[in-house]
Amino acid sequence: MSATLLLIDDDVSLCETLRFMLTRKGFQVEVAHNAISGLQKAYALKPDAVILDIMLPDMDGWQTCRRFREMSDVPIIMLTALGSEENVVEGLNLGADDYIVKPVTAEELSARIRALLRRVSRSSVNGNGREPILTYDDLVIDFDKHEVTVDGKRVDLSPTEFRLLAVLARHKGRVLPHEFLLTEVWGPEYVGEVDYLRLYISYLRRKVEKDPSKPSLIHNEWGIGYRFG
Repeated sequence: MSATLLLIDDDVSLCETLRFMLTRKGFQVEVAHNAISGLQKAYALKPDAVILDIMLPDMDGWQTCRRFREMSDVPIIMLTALGSEENVVEGLNLGADDYIVKPVTAEELSARIRALLRRVSRSSVNGNGREPILTYDDLVIDFDKHEVTVDGKRVDLSPTEFRLLAVLARHKGRVLPHEFLLTEVWGPEYVGEVDYLRLYISYLRRKVEKDPSKPSLIHNEWGIGYRFG
C-alpha cells in the first residue's frame, strides 16, 4: 500500500509539479495551500508524512510545525527556500524530522521521504524480546508508550529524539559509532550527516541530563561516537 503524503505549500505550480513527481514515485499526494487547511486535512486524512513550507500566507511553517506537534507525531519534512543554519536548527528544534532546501530533485526528495518512513516504521516495532521499560538512575524509558520520565517528571521528546535515546539505551555500555547511530535513527542515506547527530545529542542532553555540561548518561567517545551509561 502506497504512503499518503500531505504537501502544504502556497506555490500552486510547485505543488502540481511535486504532486506529479511524487505520484510517479509511488506515493499518494494530497495538497493544501495554507496552514489552516493543511492542519484540517491532516486531521481528516492522517497522512504518513507531511511536507511543509515555511513561508505560508496565513500561519508560517514554524507555527504550523508547533501545531502539528501538539496534536500528532506525524513525520514532518520542511521543504523551503530558507537555507541558513539558523533556519535548519529552528526547524529541527520545533520537531521537524528533516529539513530540505529548495530546489530539490524528485530522486532526492523521494529518497528522503522513504528513509523517514522506514525509520518511523522501525521505531514503532518493539521486538526481539526486549524489555518494554528501561530504568537507569532517575531516567525511565517506556518503549511501548514512547514515554520518558526523569525524577518522576515526564519529558517531552520529539519522535527523532526518542528514537535516538532508545537506540543508545538499548545498547547501554557500548560505544556506538556515528555511522551506526545515523543509520539506525535516520537511515543509511544520512550516514555522513554527523552534524545532525551532534545537534540531537545536544537536544537530548538538555532534556534528560541533570547537568548537560557534565553529562552522566550520554557520553562522547571522541572521534568515534557515543555511549549511554
